[in-house]
Amino acid sequence: MSTLDKNNNLVPIIGLEVHVELGTKTKMFCGCLADHFNKEPNTQVCPVCLGLPGALPVPNEQALLYAIKVGLALNCRVNNYSYFERKNYFYPDLPKGYQISQYKKPLCVNGFLEVADYETGELFKVRVNRAHQEEDTAKLVHFPEKTLIDFNRSGVPLLEIVTEPDFSSPDQVVSYLKELQLIIRSIGVSSADMEKGSMRLEANISLGASLKSGAARDRSNLPDYRVEIKNINSFRFVKKALDYEIDRQKELLASGQEVTQETRGYNEKTGQTFAQRGKEEAHDYRYFPEPDIPPLFFSQERVEEIKNSLPELPAQKRLRYQKDYDLDFKQSSVLTQNPLWGDFFSQLIAQKVEPREAAKIVINRPEVTSSDPIRIAEQVRKKKNDLISDRDVLTRYIHDAIKDLPKVVQDYQAGKESALQALIGHVMGKTKGKADPRVIVEVLKEVLGAGH
Repeated sequence: MSTLDKNNNLVPIIGLEVHVELGTKTKMFCGCLADHFNKEPNTQVCPVCLGLPGALPVPNEQALLYAIKVGLALNCRVNNYSYFERKNYFYPDLPKGYQISQYKKPLCVNGFLEVADYETGELFKVRVNRAHQEEDTAKLVHFPEKTLIDFNRSGVPLLEIVTEPDFSSPDQVVSYLKELQLIIRSIGVSSADMEKGSMRLEANISLGASLKSGAARDRSNLPDYRVEIKNINSFRFVKKALDYEIDRQKELLASGQEVTQETRGYNEKTGQTFAQRGKEEAHDYRYFPEPDIPPLFFSQERVEEIKNSLPELPAQKRLRYQKDYDLDFKQSSVLTQNPLWGDFFSQLIAQKVEPREAAKIVINRPEVTSSDPIRIAEQVRKKKNDLISDRDVLTRYIHDAIKDLPKVVQDYQAGKESALQALIGHVMGKTKGKADPRVIVEVLKEVLGAGH
Protein backbone atom coordinates (compact mmCIF):
# COMPACT_ATOMS: atom_id res chain seq x y z
CA MET A 1 0.00 0.00 0.00
CA SER A 2 1.10 3.56 -0.50
CA THR A 3 0.35 7.18 0.16
CA LEU A 4 2.34 9.96 -1.47
CA ASP A 5 3.03 13.56 -0.52
CA LYS A 6 0.47 15.77 -2.25
CA ASN A 7 3.27 18.13 -3.22
CA ASN A 8 4.99 15.48 -5.29
CA ASN A 9 4.75 15.87 -9.02
CA LEU A 10 2.96 12.61 -9.73
CA VAL A 11 3.37 10.94 -13.10
CA PRO A 12 2.18 7.55 -14.38
CA ILE A 13 4.71 4.72 -14.15
CA ILE A 14 3.67 1.87 -16.43
CA GLY A 15 5.22 -1.48 -17.28
CA LEU A 16 3.79 -4.13 -19.60
CA GLU A 17 3.56 -7.89 -19.82
CA VAL A 18 2.53 -8.86 -23.34
CA HIS A 19 1.51 -12.45 -24.09
CA VAL A 20 1.83 -13.61 -27.70
CA GLU A 21 0.50 -16.95 -28.93
CA LEU A 22 3.13 -18.28 -31.31
CA GLY A 23 1.85 -19.51 -34.66
CA THR A 24 3.11 -23.08 -34.56
CA LYS A 25 1.12 -25.97 -35.98
CA THR A 26 1.09 -27.90 -32.71
CA LYS A 27 1.04 -27.03 -29.01
CA MET A 28 4.03 -26.32 -26.79
CA PHE A 29 4.47 -29.73 -25.18
CA CYS A 30 2.27 -32.13 -27.18
CA GLY A 31 1.14 -32.92 -30.72
CA CYS A 32 -2.36 -31.39 -30.50
CA LEU A 33 -3.22 -28.71 -33.06
CA ALA A 34 -2.54 -25.23 -31.70
CA ASP A 35 -5.08 -23.25 -33.77
CA HIS A 36 -8.00 -23.12 -31.32
CA PHE A 37 -9.98 -20.14 -32.62
CA ASN A 38 -13.66 -21.00 -33.32
CA LYS A 39 -13.01 -24.73 -32.92
CA GLU A 40 -15.45 -27.13 -31.24
CA PRO A 41 -14.64 -27.01 -27.50
CA ASN A 42 -12.36 -29.70 -26.07
CA THR A 43 -11.67 -31.39 -29.41
CA GLN A 44 -7.93 -30.58 -29.61
CA VAL A 45 -6.77 -32.15 -26.38
CA CYS A 46 -4.70 -35.08 -25.14
CA PRO A 47 -3.40 -36.38 -21.76
CA VAL A 48 -0.50 -33.89 -21.85
CA CYS A 49 -2.51 -30.67 -22.28
CA LEU A 50 -5.23 -32.02 -19.97
CA GLY A 51 -2.62 -32.54 -17.26
CA LEU A 52 -3.40 -36.22 -16.72
CA PRO A 53 -1.08 -38.22 -14.42
CA GLY A 54 1.90 -39.83 -16.15
CA ALA A 55 1.71 -37.69 -19.33
CA LEU A 56 5.15 -36.27 -20.17
CA PRO A 57 5.76 -32.95 -21.98
CA VAL A 58 8.07 -32.69 -25.02
CA PRO A 59 9.09 -29.11 -26.00
CA ASN A 60 8.13 -27.77 -29.42
CA GLU A 61 11.41 -26.76 -31.11
CA GLN A 62 9.68 -24.44 -33.59
CA ALA A 63 8.13 -22.46 -30.75
CA LEU A 64 11.55 -22.02 -29.13
CA LEU A 65 13.04 -20.77 -32.41
CA TYR A 66 10.12 -18.35 -32.86
CA ALA A 67 10.67 -17.04 -29.33
CA ILE A 68 14.36 -16.45 -30.04
CA LYS A 69 13.48 -14.59 -33.26
CA VAL A 70 11.26 -12.22 -31.30
CA GLY A 71 13.96 -11.74 -28.68
CA LEU A 72 16.56 -10.88 -31.31
CA ALA A 73 14.17 -8.47 -33.03
CA LEU A 74 13.87 -6.74 -29.64
CA ASN A 75 17.66 -6.51 -29.28
CA CYS A 76 17.72 -9.09 -26.47
CA ARG A 77 20.63 -11.26 -25.41
CA VAL A 78 19.79 -14.94 -25.94
CA ASN A 79 20.75 -17.20 -23.06
CA ASN A 80 22.74 -20.12 -24.45
CA TYR A 81 21.60 -22.12 -21.40
CA SER A 82 17.96 -21.97 -20.36
CA TYR A 83 15.41 -24.17 -18.64
CA PHE A 84 11.71 -24.49 -17.85
CA GLU A 85 10.19 -24.14 -14.39
CA ARG A 86 6.89 -24.91 -12.75
CA LYS A 87 4.84 -21.87 -11.77
CA ASN A 88 2.51 -23.12 -9.04
CA TYR A 89 -0.91 -21.64 -8.50
CA PHE A 90 -4.49 -22.88 -8.41
CA TYR A 91 -7.04 -21.74 -10.96
CA PRO A 92 -9.69 -23.73 -12.87
CA ASP A 93 -8.07 -23.04 -16.27
CA LEU A 94 -4.79 -24.68 -15.17
CA PRO A 95 -5.31 -28.47 -15.35
CA LYS A 96 -1.97 -29.53 -13.80
CA GLY A 97 -2.15 -27.10 -10.88
CA TYR A 98 0.97 -25.43 -12.27
CA GLN A 99 2.05 -23.76 -15.51
CA ILE A 100 5.24 -24.72 -17.32
CA SER A 101 7.01 -21.38 -17.66
CA GLN A 102 10.43 -19.76 -17.15
CA TYR A 103 11.72 -17.55 -14.38
CA LYS A 104 15.41 -17.69 -13.44
CA LYS A 105 16.81 -18.51 -16.90
CA PRO A 106 14.46 -17.19 -19.60
CA LEU A 107 15.31 -17.55 -23.27
CA CYS A 108 15.89 -13.83 -23.92
CA VAL A 109 16.94 -10.98 -21.60
CA ASN A 110 18.06 -7.34 -21.48
CA GLY A 111 16.63 -6.02 -24.74
CA PHE A 112 15.19 -2.71 -25.83
CA LEU A 113 12.94 -1.23 -28.46
CA GLU A 114 13.11 2.29 -29.82
CA VAL A 115 9.54 3.32 -30.54
CA ALA A 116 8.35 6.21 -32.69
CA ASP A 117 5.31 8.05 -31.41
CA TYR A 118 2.66 7.37 -34.07
CA GLU A 119 1.57 11.00 -34.17
CA THR A 120 4.82 12.96 -33.91
CA GLY A 121 7.47 10.44 -34.96
CA GLU A 122 9.46 11.31 -31.82
CA LEU A 123 11.52 8.35 -30.54
CA PHE A 124 11.42 6.96 -27.02
CA LYS A 125 13.21 3.90 -25.66
CA VAL A 126 11.58 0.97 -23.87
CA ARG A 127 13.76 -1.53 -22.03
CA VAL A 128 12.74 -5.18 -22.40
CA ASN A 129 13.50 -7.09 -19.21
CA ARG A 130 12.85 -10.55 -20.65
CA ALA A 131 11.01 -12.66 -23.18
CA HIS A 132 10.26 -16.11 -21.83
CA GLN A 133 8.51 -19.20 -23.14
CA GLU A 134 5.49 -20.75 -21.46
CA GLU A 135 2.20 -22.50 -22.20
CA ASP A 136 -1.22 -20.91 -22.44
CA THR A 137 -4.04 -21.78 -20.07
CA ALA A 138 -7.48 -23.16 -20.88
CA LYS A 139 -10.33 -20.75 -21.63
CA LEU A 140 -13.12 -20.12 -19.13
CA VAL A 141 -16.57 -19.52 -20.64
CA HIS A 142 -18.89 -17.83 -18.14
CA PHE A 143 -22.67 -18.19 -17.98
CA PRO A 144 -25.05 -16.73 -15.35
CA GLU A 145 -25.40 -20.03 -13.51
CA LYS A 146 -22.14 -21.82 -14.37
CA THR A 147 -18.67 -21.63 -15.88
CA LEU A 148 -17.42 -24.08 -18.52
CA ILE A 149 -13.82 -24.78 -19.51
CA ASP A 150 -12.48 -25.23 -23.05
CA PHE A 151 -9.07 -26.93 -22.98
CA ASN A 152 -8.33 -26.39 -26.70
CA ARG A 153 -6.17 -23.39 -25.73
CA SER A 154 -4.41 -25.23 -22.91
CA GLY A 155 -0.76 -25.80 -23.85
CA VAL A 156 -0.64 -23.43 -26.84
CA PRO A 157 2.88 -21.88 -27.10
CA LEU A 158 2.93 -18.51 -25.39
CA LEU A 159 5.72 -15.95 -25.33
CA GLU A 160 5.62 -13.41 -22.50
CA ILE A 161 7.45 -10.14 -23.20
CA VAL A 162 8.09 -8.11 -20.05
CA THR A 163 9.16 -4.47 -20.17
CA GLU A 164 10.67 -2.26 -17.52
CA PRO A 165 8.35 0.49 -16.15
CA ASP A 166 9.45 2.93 -18.86
CA PHE A 167 6.08 4.29 -20.01
CA SER A 168 4.81 7.60 -18.71
CA SER A 169 1.55 7.85 -20.69
CA PRO A 170 -1.15 5.62 -22.23
CA ASP A 171 -0.24 7.02 -25.67
CA GLN A 172 3.31 5.70 -25.31
CA VAL A 173 1.89 2.29 -24.38
CA VAL A 174 -0.29 2.20 -27.50
CA SER A 175 2.63 3.25 -29.74
CA TYR A 176 4.80 0.47 -28.26
CA LEU A 177 2.08 -2.16 -28.69
CA LYS A 178 1.49 -1.19 -32.32
CA GLU A 179 5.21 -1.38 -33.05
CA LEU A 180 5.54 -4.73 -31.24
CA GLN A 181 2.58 -6.12 -33.18
CA LEU A 182 4.18 -4.97 -36.46
CA ILE A 183 7.49 -6.62 -35.55
CA ILE A 184 5.86 -9.92 -34.59
CA ARG A 185 3.84 -10.00 -37.80
CA SER A 186 6.80 -8.98 -39.98
CA ILE A 187 8.97 -11.86 -38.73
CA GLY A 188 6.09 -14.30 -39.25
CA VAL A 189 5.83 -15.88 -35.80
CA SER A 190 2.24 -14.94 -34.92
CA SER A 191 -0.83 -13.12 -36.22
CA ALA A 192 -0.72 -11.09 -32.96
CA ASP A 193 -4.46 -10.52 -33.38
CA MET A 194 -5.76 -8.90 -30.19
CA GLU A 195 -9.41 -9.56 -31.06
CA LYS A 196 -8.73 -13.30 -31.36
CA GLY A 197 -6.66 -13.32 -28.18
CA SER A 198 -3.36 -14.21 -29.85
CA MET A 199 -1.90 -11.03 -28.36
CA ARG A 200 -2.97 -10.07 -24.83
CA LEU A 201 -1.50 -7.75 -22.28
CA GLU A 202 -1.36 -6.91 -18.62
CA ALA A 203 -0.34 -3.43 -17.52
CA ASN A 204 1.28 -2.64 -14.17
CA ILE A 205 0.63 0.96 -13.18
CA SER A 206 1.41 3.23 -10.27
CA LEU A 207 1.95 6.94 -9.74
CA GLY A 208 5.24 8.41 -8.60
CA ALA A 209 7.49 11.44 -8.65
CA SER A 210 8.85 12.46 -12.04
CA LEU A 211 12.53 11.81 -12.78
CA LYS A 212 15.19 14.08 -14.17
CA SER A 213 15.54 13.92 -17.95
CA GLY A 214 17.48 10.81 -19.00
CA ALA A 215 17.13 9.03 -15.64
CA ALA A 216 15.87 5.43 -15.66
CA ARG A 217 13.37 3.78 -13.35
CA ASP A 218 14.72 1.15 -10.96
CA ARG A 219 13.70 -0.29 -7.59
CA SER A 220 15.11 2.74 -5.77
CA ASN A 221 12.72 5.21 -7.38
CA LEU A 222 9.55 3.13 -7.75
CA PRO A 223 6.47 3.52 -5.51
CA ASP A 224 5.87 0.75 -2.97
CA TYR A 225 2.75 -0.46 -4.77
CA ARG A 226 1.57 -1.34 -8.23
CA VAL A 227 -1.80 -2.21 -9.70
CA GLU A 228 -2.06 -4.83 -12.43
CA ILE A 229 -4.80 -4.59 -15.07
CA LYS A 230 -5.30 -7.92 -16.80
CA ASN A 231 -6.25 -9.22 -20.24
CA ILE A 232 -7.01 -6.08 -22.24
CA ASN A 233 -7.76 -7.00 -25.84
CA SER A 234 -7.62 -3.87 -28.01
CA PHE A 235 -5.51 -0.74 -28.42
CA ARG A 236 -8.57 1.42 -27.77
CA PHE A 237 -9.38 -0.34 -24.50
CA VAL A 238 -5.73 -0.18 -23.40
CA LYS A 239 -5.85 3.61 -23.52
CA LYS A 240 -9.26 3.79 -21.86
CA ALA A 241 -8.31 1.38 -19.06
CA LEU A 242 -5.07 3.21 -18.29
CA ASP A 243 -6.69 6.65 -18.44
CA TYR A 244 -9.35 5.50 -15.97
CA GLU A 245 -6.85 3.85 -13.63
CA ILE A 246 -4.57 6.91 -13.61
CA ASP A 247 -7.52 9.13 -12.63
CA ARG A 248 -8.66 6.63 -9.96
CA GLN A 249 -5.24 6.50 -8.33
CA LYS A 250 -4.81 10.28 -8.48
CA GLU A 251 -8.11 10.79 -6.68
CA LEU A 252 -7.18 8.29 -3.96
CA LEU A 253 -3.75 9.80 -3.35
CA ALA A 254 -5.04 13.38 -3.46
CA SER A 255 -7.54 12.55 -0.71
CA GLY A 256 -4.83 10.98 1.46
CA GLN A 257 -6.00 7.40 0.91
CA GLU A 258 -3.82 4.42 0.11
CA VAL A 259 -3.70 2.64 -3.24
CA THR A 260 -3.99 -1.09 -2.67
CA GLN A 261 -1.60 -3.40 -4.52
CA GLU A 262 -4.01 -5.63 -6.39
CA THR A 263 -5.05 -7.17 -9.69
CA ARG A 264 -7.93 -5.43 -11.44
CA GLY A 265 -10.01 -6.24 -14.49
CA TYR A 266 -11.42 -3.82 -17.06
CA ASN A 267 -15.12 -3.53 -17.88
CA GLU A 268 -15.41 -2.52 -21.54
CA LYS A 269 -19.05 -1.43 -21.14
CA THR A 270 -18.54 0.93 -18.20
CA GLY A 271 -14.97 1.96 -19.08
CA GLN A 272 -13.91 1.25 -15.49
CA THR A 273 -11.41 -1.05 -13.81
CA PHE A 274 -12.61 -3.28 -10.95
CA ALA A 275 -10.88 -5.18 -8.14
CA GLN A 276 -10.33 -8.91 -8.70
CA ARG A 277 -7.79 -10.16 -6.15
CA GLY A 278 -4.61 -9.28 -4.29
CA LYS A 279 -1.47 -8.92 -6.45
CA GLU A 280 0.87 -11.92 -6.26
CA GLU A 281 4.66 -11.67 -6.06
CA ALA A 282 7.13 -14.11 -7.64
CA HIS A 283 7.69 -16.01 -4.37
CA ASP A 284 3.95 -16.76 -4.19
CA TYR A 285 4.32 -19.05 -7.22
CA ARG A 286 7.01 -21.30 -5.65
CA TYR A 287 8.99 -21.68 -8.89
CA PHE A 288 11.22 -24.73 -9.23
CA PRO A 289 12.88 -26.41 -12.26
CA GLU A 290 10.58 -28.59 -14.39
CA PRO A 291 11.88 -32.13 -13.67
CA ASP A 292 10.35 -33.68 -16.81
CA ILE A 293 12.13 -31.39 -19.31
CA PRO A 294 15.93 -31.26 -19.60
CA PRO A 295 17.71 -27.87 -19.85
CA LEU A 296 17.88 -26.10 -23.21
CA PHE A 297 21.18 -25.32 -24.96
CA PHE A 298 21.60 -22.99 -27.95
CA SER A 299 25.04 -22.48 -29.47
CA GLN A 300 26.09 -18.96 -30.42
CA GLU A 301 26.38 -20.16 -34.02
CA ARG A 302 22.72 -21.22 -33.94
CA VAL A 303 21.69 -17.88 -32.46
CA GLU A 304 23.60 -16.00 -35.20
CA GLU A 305 21.95 -18.17 -37.83
CA ILE A 306 18.51 -17.22 -36.49
CA LYS A 307 19.52 -13.56 -36.31
CA ASN A 308 20.66 -13.58 -39.95
CA SER A 309 17.30 -15.03 -41.00
CA LEU A 310 15.37 -12.01 -39.70
CA PRO A 311 13.68 -9.95 -42.44
CA GLU A 312 13.80 -6.17 -42.67
CA LEU A 313 12.11 -4.89 -39.51
CA PRO A 314 9.45 -2.12 -39.56
CA ALA A 315 11.77 0.59 -38.18
CA GLN A 316 14.41 -0.27 -40.79
CA LYS A 317 11.80 -0.16 -43.53
CA ARG A 318 10.48 3.24 -42.41
CA LEU A 319 13.99 4.70 -42.39
CA ARG A 320 14.68 3.26 -45.85
CA TYR A 321 11.48 4.80 -47.24
CA GLN A 322 12.42 8.18 -45.76
CA LYS A 323 16.06 8.05 -46.88
CA ASP A 324 15.72 6.48 -50.33
CA TYR A 325 12.36 7.92 -51.40
CA ASP A 326 12.15 11.18 -49.41
CA LEU A 327 8.85 10.19 -47.77
CA ASP A 328 7.80 11.79 -44.49
CA PHE A 329 7.30 9.86 -41.24
CA LYS A 330 3.53 9.42 -41.59
CA GLN A 331 3.76 8.20 -45.18
CA SER A 332 6.48 5.68 -44.33
CA SER A 333 4.53 4.54 -41.25
CA VAL A 334 1.33 3.89 -43.19
CA LEU A 335 3.19 1.92 -45.89
CA THR A 336 4.87 -0.17 -43.18
CA GLN A 337 1.63 -1.05 -41.39
CA ASN A 338 0.45 -3.46 -44.08
CA PRO A 339 2.89 -5.69 -46.03
CA LEU A 340 0.58 -5.59 -49.08
CA TRP A 341 0.78 -1.80 -49.18
CA GLY A 342 4.56 -1.79 -48.90
CA ASP A 343 4.89 -4.45 -51.61
CA PHE A 344 2.57 -2.59 -53.99
CA PHE A 345 4.46 0.65 -53.34
CA SER A 346 7.71 -1.11 -54.29
CA GLN A 347 6.11 -2.50 -57.46
CA LEU A 348 4.98 0.99 -58.50
CA ILE A 349 8.52 2.27 -57.92
CA ALA A 350 9.80 -0.54 -60.14
CA GLN A 351 7.41 0.74 -62.84
CA LYS A 352 9.11 4.17 -62.62
CA VAL A 353 6.29 5.88 -60.74
CA GLU A 354 7.66 8.82 -58.75
CA PRO A 355 7.95 7.68 -55.07
CA ARG A 356 5.80 10.39 -53.51
CA GLU A 357 3.12 9.81 -56.15
CA ALA A 358 3.29 6.05 -55.53
CA ALA A 359 2.94 6.59 -51.78
CA LYS A 360 -0.03 8.90 -52.29
CA ILE A 361 -1.78 6.32 -54.50
CA VAL A 362 -1.38 3.49 -51.97
CA ILE A 363 -2.31 5.60 -48.94
CA ASN A 364 -5.32 7.36 -50.47
CA ARG A 365 -6.58 4.37 -52.47
CA PRO A 366 -5.49 1.19 -50.62
CA GLU A 367 -7.98 -0.85 -52.64
CA VAL A 368 -5.68 -0.51 -55.69
CA THR A 369 -3.22 -2.94 -54.05
CA SER A 370 -5.35 -5.77 -55.45
CA SER A 371 -4.89 -4.36 -58.98
CA ASP A 372 -2.13 -4.86 -61.55
CA PRO A 373 0.69 -2.41 -60.69
CA ILE A 374 1.64 -2.15 -64.38
CA ARG A 375 -1.87 -0.94 -65.25
CA ILE A 376 -1.89 1.56 -62.37
CA ALA A 377 1.54 2.87 -63.44
CA GLU A 378 0.24 3.35 -66.99
CA GLN A 379 -2.73 5.35 -65.66
CA VAL A 380 -0.35 7.57 -63.68
CA ARG A 381 1.80 8.22 -66.75
CA LYS A 382 -1.25 9.00 -68.91
CA LYS A 383 -2.59 11.43 -66.32
CA LYS A 384 0.81 13.09 -66.07
CA ASN A 385 1.01 13.46 -69.85
CA ASP A 386 -2.42 15.11 -69.84
CA LEU A 387 -1.33 17.75 -67.32
CA ILE A 388 -0.74 21.32 -68.42
CA SER A 389 2.90 21.98 -67.61
CA ASP A 390 3.64 24.79 -70.08
CA ARG A 391 4.97 27.63 -67.91
CA ASP A 392 3.70 30.39 -70.22
CA VAL A 393 0.17 28.98 -70.21
CA LEU A 394 0.16 28.52 -66.42
CA THR A 395 1.61 32.00 -65.84
CA ARG A 396 -1.52 33.51 -67.39
CA TYR A 397 -3.75 31.51 -65.05
CA ILE A 398 -1.55 32.50 -62.10
CA HIS A 399 -1.80 36.22 -62.89
CA ASP A 400 -5.59 35.81 -63.02
CA ALA A 401 -5.51 34.13 -59.59
CA ILE A 402 -3.40 36.96 -58.14
CA LYS A 403 -5.84 39.51 -59.56
CA ASP A 404 -8.91 37.64 -58.25
CA LEU A 405 -7.50 36.96 -54.76
CA PRO A 406 -5.60 40.08 -53.59
CA LYS A 407 -6.25 39.38 -49.87
CA VAL A 408 -4.76 35.89 -50.20
CA VAL A 409 -1.69 37.36 -51.90
CA GLN A 410 -1.27 39.82 -49.02
CA ASP A 411 -1.52 36.97 -46.49
CA TYR A 412 1.15 34.98 -48.32
CA GLN A 413 3.50 37.95 -48.57
CA ALA A 414 2.94 38.55 -44.84
CA GLY A 415 4.37 35.10 -44.16
CA LYS A 416 1.26 32.90 -44.17
CA GLU A 417 2.50 29.91 -46.22
CA SER A 418 -0.91 28.19 -46.17
CA ALA A 419 -2.30 31.02 -48.34
CA LEU A 420 -0.37 29.52 -51.24
CA GLN A 421 -2.79 26.58 -51.29
CA ALA A 422 -5.72 28.90 -52.05
CA LEU A 423 -3.90 30.27 -55.10
CA ILE A 424 -3.00 26.76 -56.26
CA GLY A 425 -6.64 25.70 -55.81
CA HIS A 426 -7.81 28.68 -57.88
CA VAL A 427 -5.54 27.71 -60.78
CA MET A 428 -6.54 24.04 -60.53
CA GLY A 429 -10.20 25.06 -60.62
CA LYS A 430 -9.75 27.23 -63.71
CA THR A 431 -7.86 24.44 -65.50
CA LYS A 432 -10.37 21.79 -64.34
CA GLY A 433 -7.64 19.98 -62.42
CA LYS A 434 -5.36 19.59 -65.42
CA ALA A 435 -2.52 21.86 -64.28
CA ASP A 436 0.73 20.36 -62.99
CA PRO A 437 0.79 21.35 -59.28
CA ARG A 438 4.59 21.37 -59.10
CA VAL A 439 4.88 23.86 -61.96
CA ILE A 440 2.14 26.02 -60.41
CA VAL A 441 4.11 26.24 -57.14
CA GLU A 442 7.35 27.08 -58.95
CA VAL A 443 5.78 29.85 -61.04
CA LEU A 444 3.74 31.24 -58.14
CA LYS A 445 6.81 31.61 -55.95
CA GLU A 446 8.72 33.25 -58.80
CA VAL A 447 5.92 35.71 -59.55
CA LEU A 448 5.13 36.57 -55.92
CA GLY A 449 8.80 36.74 -55.05
CA ALA A 450 9.30 39.25 -57.85
CA GLY A 451 6.74 41.50 -56.19
CA HIS A 452 3.93 41.11 -58.71
